[in-house]
Amino acid sequence: MRLKSVLFVLGKILFATTIILLLPAICALIYKESPIPFLVPAAISLGFGFLLTLNPKKEDRSLFAKDGFICVGFAWILVSLIGSVPFLFEPLGLSLGDAFFESVSGFTTTGSSIFSNVEALPKSILFWRSLTQWFGGMGVLVFLLALMPKSENKQSRYMHLMRAEVPGPSVDKIVPKLADTARVMYGLYIALTLAETVFLLLGEMNLFEAINHSLATASTGGFGVKNDSLASYSAYSQYVVTIFMLIFGINFNLFYLILLGQFAKALKNEELKTYLAIIGVSTAIIGTNIFLRLYSANPFEYSFRHAFFQVVSIVTTSGFSSIDFNVWPSLSHVLLVLLMFSGACAGSTSGGIKISRIMLLAKNGKREIKYISQPKAVMSVKMNGKAVDNEIIRGATSFIIMYGAIFVISALLITAIDGVDVVTGFTSVATSINNVGPGLGRSGPAENFAFYSVFSKLILCFNMLAGRLELFPILILLSPTAYKKQA
Repeated sequence: MRLKSVLFVLGKILFATTIILLLPAICALIYKESPIPFLVPAAISLGFGFLLTLNPKKEDRSLFAKDGFICVGFAWILVSLIGSVPFLFEPLGLSLGDAFFESVSGFTTTGSSIFSNVEALPKSILFWRSLTQWFGGMGVLVFLLALMPKSENKQSRYMHLMRAEVPGPSVDKIVPKLADTARVMYGLYIALTLAETVFLLLGEMNLFEAINHSLATASTGGFGVKNDSLASYSAYSQYVVTIFMLIFGINFNLFYLILLGQFAKALKNEELKTYLAIIGVSTAIIGTNIFLRLYSANPFEYSFRHAFFQVVSIVTTSGFSSIDFNVWPSLSHVLLVLLMFSGACAGSTSGGIKISRIMLLAKNGKREIKYISQPKAVMSVKMNGKAVDNEIIRGATSFIIMYGAIFVISALLITAIDGVDVVTGFTSVATSINNVGPGLGRSGPAENFAFYSVFSKLILCFNMLAGRLELFPILILLSPTAYKKQA
C-alpha cells in the first residue's frame, strides 16, 4: 500500500466533506437554529484535511488498484464518522453508536433510521439527513473528481477510485477525461434532482419538503420528513416520486446516450428492458394480490398505485413507503424481499446485487447447460450483442458467493445477539446489505431500528457499507496483505 498516496486522497475527501457540511449550517441559519453542530465537524474535517495534504510530493500521489479500494473503504468510514457528529449535539444528543448508524444509513443511501419521530427533528438535521444521501448516491469520491481542475494531469490514476465506488460489475468513462465524466454524471444528477423538485412543488409540498424528497429520491435513499414517509401525501406526489425513483434506477450512461440523440441504442439495452419488465410484472402481481385480499372496497387504482410505488421503491432500494406494506399478504412480501436483492441497473444510484449481475449469471448458467449436450461447441455469454469477458463473469460469481456468505453470517449474528424473530432479523440484514431501508416485522415501514443493540447496529453498519461499495473496498480493509508496502 502506498500510504502517502492514500492519506493524500483522504485529505482531499475531508476538504470535500467540509464543503458539504456548510450547506446544513446555512439551512440552520435560515430556520434560526444553531449552526454549531455542523460548523464543529466542518472545522475538524478542514483541519485534518489540511494536515493530510500538507506539502505532498507528486510521486506520492499515484495510486494502484489496491490503493483505490483501500482509499474508498477508509473514505466512507471516515466521512460517516464526521457525518455522525451533528447527531451528537443537543437537542438530539444521540450516543456515538446511534449517531454512526444514522450517518452510515444516510451516506450509503439505505434510509434505515433510529428516529421514531422525524417530524420533531430540527429542519437543519432533516436537511442534513437528506444531503448525506444525495452525496452518497453518486459518491463522495465522484464529487471530489468532479471538482478536479481540467488542467489536472494523470487523471487516469484516479480511475481506480471511481471503479471502486460506482455500483455495477464494471465502470466505464462516459467521456475520455475522467474529471469530465464525473462532471457529466453530476450534471445529470443535479438536473434530474431539480426537475423532481419542480414537479413536487406543483403538488402540495412546500419548498423544504420538495427539496428533501428530491434529494432522497435522486440517491434512492428514502429519508423523509414525515413519520409515515409519503403515505400522507397526495396521489400526485406519490406518482411523481415513483417515476423519479424509476428514473434514478437507470444506468446514467444511458441518459448520456439519450442526450447525444442515440435513443435507439439506449432503449435496446438489455438490462434496461429487464428492469422495466421486472417492475411491470411485479406491479401487476402485487397490485392484483392486494386488491383481491385487502383493498377490494377501493378502486383498483388505489391498489395499483401502492403496488407500483412499493415495487419501484424496493427494486431501486429507495425505501420510501406510501403505505404500511407490513400488513400485505405473504405473496406480496415474498416478491418484495426478492426485489430487495435484485436491485436496479448497474451505474445507477441504487443498491442490491444489480440486474446486470443476475442476467450474467443466468446466461452463464444457460451456457453451462448447453455445454452438457454440445461439449465441443464454442459459446460465449453476450450482453447487448457483445461477448462478455470471462473475468467479468468470474467477478460476478465471486460477488454473489461472498454476498451470500456475509448475509447469512450477519443474519445469524443479529438474531442470536438480540433474539429477534426470523422475519425481522432476515429482512433487517437484507435491507441493510441491499441499502433499501425498511424491512418487515419489527423493522417494517412503520417501525425503526432503535431496538437493536450497539453490536447489532455495528453489524448492520458493516452491511450497509459493504452493500453500497459492493463488498470489496470494505472487505479489503480486513486483509493484512492489503497494507504491505508496494513498490
